[in-house]
Amino acid sequence: MTTLHDILRQPGERLRRFLWPVLAALLVISWSSGFVGIRYASEHASVLLVLFWRTLLSGAILAPFALLLGPPLRARQVLIQCLLGVMIVFLYLGGFALAIEQRVPTGLVALISDLVPLAIACLSHIVLKERLSRRQWFGTLLAILGVVLVSAHSLAIGSAPLWAYGITVAAMLVFALATVLQKYLGLVDMPIHQSLAIQFLSGALLFGLCAARQGPLLPPLESGFLFGIAWLVLIATFLCYTIYYACLRLYPASKVSAAVYLSPPVTMLWGAALFGEPLSGSMVLGLGITLVGVWLTSFARQEA
Repeated sequence: MTTLHDILRQPGERLRRFLWPVLAALLVISWSSGFVGIRYASEHASVLLVLFWRTLLSGAILAPFALLLGPPLRARQVLIQCLLGVMIVFLYLGGFALAIEQRVPTGLVALISDLVPLAIACLSHIVLKERLSRRQWFGTLLAILGVVLVSAHSLAIGSAPLWAYGITVAAMLVFALATVLQKYLGLVDMPIHQSLAIQFLSGALLFGLCAARQGPLLPPLESGFLFGIAWLVLIATFLCYTIYYACLRLYPASKVSAAVYLSPPVTMLWGAALFGEPLSGSMVLGLGITLVGVWLTSFARQEA
């Protein structure tokens, strides 16, 4: 099966440079769009039930393609992808969901989750030897400053137990570690549809076990829930993860992760456009600063 990676690899480096802004824009839009699906679906069901149906449907849709298209799956590959599914799907998404359920303020959760690119950049520097120039490190810090300004209006310490804050940080670090490990171990060579099918089904199994402790697993047949799940599956899952893995195969991990810094500002624009949430001057300023930081990190030449 010809993948997006195969198509882009053939013409060479020039086409990859040309397509980077397009792929980065699609990544940011789809990454931040998860806010919309969660907003609709979580009004009608618990977060764990939403995550269960999101991952189950995503994995079930991809499973036939994973079995019929692409190289035969080997037991070792399946086990590795199951482990990645536990890390990237269950621990990452579930960790933040549990933190919010324990009343860790959502603004603080969002800010910590958006430090993933910084963690990836640091781990890539150590593990993958991907060297960032001083200009790129400056761009990374500038992007973080922009994210803080965007999120400042919703930041609070809250009254959640201390371990809930630790889970938020741990979930962020797990995702960063899994991303770097895939590059380091060469695991990104498996076709995207096969790896995603295994990862989502692994996460769905664990989410289902957790959600079953809260009540029935049957989905509420309400338009808001169904719309939210459809949005999460089609845009925030299929489009987002496909673009993310394709970019990860074509570009350095630190460069790909830098684009994710734009997700809080773009999420802010989603909220304003769809839900009438207010825009403040500091949020607009933060958006501008983040854009400059991402540009520096993504396009600056690396120094020797």
